[in-house]
Amino acid sequence: MEKETTRVEAFSDGVFAIALTLLILSIKVPDLKNASNEDLYHALINLWPSYAAFLLSFLAVLIMWINHHGFFKYIKKINSGFLFANGFLLLMVTFINYPTAILAKYINTPAFNIASALYCGTLLCINIAYNLLWFSAAYNRRLIKEEVSNALIIKIRNAYWVGFLIYLIACILSFFMPLLGLIICISFWIFWIILHYD
Repeated sequence: MEKETTRVEAFSDGVFAIALTLLILSIKVPDLKNASNEDLYHALINLWPSYAAFLLSFLAVLIMWINHHGFFKYIKKINSGFLFANGFLLLMVTFINYPTAILAKYINTPAFNIASALYCGTLLCINIAYNLLWFSAAYNRRLIKEEVSNALIIKIRNAYWVGFLIYLIACILSFFMPLLGLIICISFWIFWIILHYD
C-alpha cells in the first residue's frame, strides 16, 4: 500500500510542479517595435500587475504543495474516492493560472471586482477540494495510519473548515470590495504556513 501512496504523491508533485511553471506564462513579453531603452523600461514597469499576480499565485501553489505533502504523511492506503478527490484538487491547482492572468489584466480596471471574485472563488474551490480529500481519507479513519491521533484528525478537519468559511467570506466581499477580498485571502495564507501536521 505504501507503494500506491508514493505513486499518487509523486504524480501529484509533478502536477504541482507544472502548475508552478505555467504561472510565468501570465507575464507577457512587451511587443514593441523599434523600442528605445526608455520604451522597454516603461513597458516592463507597467507589467507590475502581472509580476504581483505571478508572485501571489506562486506562493499560493507552493503553500498548497507543502500542505499536500504534509497530508500524505498520515495516509496508509488509497481508494478510488481518494483518487477522485485528489484529482479534483489537482484540477483546481492547475486552473489557478487562469484567474491569475485575469487578475493581472483587470486589477487596474473597473472589472477588478469580478477578477478578484474569480481569484478568491478559485481559492475557495481549492479549499473545498482539500476538505473532500481529507474527508475521503479521515472519515471513520478508513485511510489513516493507526498512530495518527483522533485529536490530530479533528485539528486538520477544523482547519480546513475554518479555511472554507474565510474564503467564502472573502469571495463574497470581493464582489463589493475587491482589494479587501484579496487581502483576506492572502493574509489567511499565514495560517496555512504555520499549520503543523503533527
